[in-house]
Amino acid sequence: MRYPEVTLRLPDWVDEVVQDPTRSYPAVDDRMQVVIELARQNVRRGTGGPFAAAVFDARRHTLVAPGVNVVVPMGCSVAHAEVVAIVIAQRLMGAHDLDRAGLPLFELVTSTEPCAMCLGSLPWSGIRRLACGARDEDARAVGFDEGDKPANWPDLLERRGISVTRDIRRDEAAAVLRQYVDNGGPLYGGVRTP
Repeated sequence: MRYPEVTLRLPDWVDEVVQDPTRSYPAVDDRMQVVIELARQNVRRGTGGPFAAAVFDARRHTLVAPGVNVVVPMGCSVAHAEVVAIVIAQRLMGAHDLDRAGLPLFELVTSTEPCAMCLGSLPWSGIRRLACGARDEDARAVGFDEGDKPANWPDLLERRGISVTRDIRRDEAAAVLRQYVDNGGPLYGGVRTP
């Protein structure tokens, strides 16, 4: 075949942050703490952007699939943390739809509200809960282009049966975004005009 095989790979250090995959994180604050630590380590270790996400079993509160932003190291504009976590969860579950009968209810916890692309992926993923740390405006304030999203995007997800919780550890999550930019991390994404 003349086209390259594409392999999605998390940085090796992710296992250090997620040492016990059977551990339960009963409070959404606890789940967000894990995700923010993934984002922080991604910045600290220079393995990608300041964003992380994870898919959790929403009833047992166990981590199913972590994800970090690997856009720059992979040279792939769609390798956002949310997409990475969803792809890994779907692969682990053997299903392209995480809302399939027989599977648990899944929650996506994101260090920052989803950009336009990641927002668009949620209805087809089968995720039924979304929990966000930093806001869209926090990412834009440091220079990221989050794309064009409807102002009422949480309501639109709710209408599709996806519950949305915002501002979980927002200040802590926003601090990771600022740290990334302060350390000279490259900004990427968005439409460039001629």
